[in-house]
Amino acid sequence: MITFSLQSGSNGNSIYVEAGDVRLLFDAGISGIQAETRMASKRQDIRDCDAVIISHDHSDHTRCAGIFQRKFGLPIHITQQAYQRIQRYMGLVSDVRIFKGGDRLRFGDVTVQTIPTPHDGVDPVCFVVSHDDKKLGIFTDVGHPFAGLKAALADVDAAYLESNYDPDMLRNGSYPEFLKRRIAGTAGHLSNDEAARLASHHVTGKLKWVAAAHLSQENNRPDAALQAYHRRIGDTLPVHLTSRHEASDVFEV
Repeated sequence: MITFSLQSGSNGNSIYVEAGDVRLLFDAGISGIQAETRMASKRQDIRDCDAVIISHDHSDHTRCAGIFQRKFGLPIHITQQAYQRIQRYMGLVSDVRIFKGGDRLRFGDVTVQTIPTPHDGVDPVCFVVSHDDKKLGIFTDVGHPFAGLKAALADVDAAYLESNYDPDMLRNGSYPEFLKRRIAGTAGHLSNDEAARLASHHVTGKLKWVAAAHLSQENNRPDAALQAYHRRIGDTLPVHLTSRHEASDVFEV
């Protein structure tokens, strides 16, 4: 299994996963041109993907789902509630496939376990992709370290793990108080330290690497995220970075 992030952050999200003969995109928050170009930079053709799977309704994960379907012919997999919320700006689409949070989706010999999260979107989920005894977690916009996340992280070989904000930067930043409370609340995002603490419990288990994802532009820095991991786990687990502006490296699971 190989994977890379096309982009990760509040300005748009999409992650590519290839397992055997199956190629999947998770979320469609970047433009069709950006997605096609970044896929091509990794010698991949977005039209070869089998589906785009949507985590929740927020626009940084869905704003171009309609384009992905019309331009590239990708079926959209989404929950009913999230679909109802985003229909107004998706435009005309011809292939939408509904699932429920907690369902296991099958694509050939690849399975995608959907896991409901406490994030404040509409019917949000995160994912575990399984193929050939390997498991990849895609854990962003998760709200807080809920029990299902902890259990899933213990069972994956690698994970994209939300590392959204540095608490001091958020506290002292320019965001209005209500937004600070929302981000740091139980339905918001994981901080650097929350993510690092979660990973620290699994450095001697199956987990082989973590990719810090969904970093805030205003309330985080890549070096701050890496420092939080270093404080918790030192050099015992490789920690990669995703970018708000370009595709990440290609990671192997």
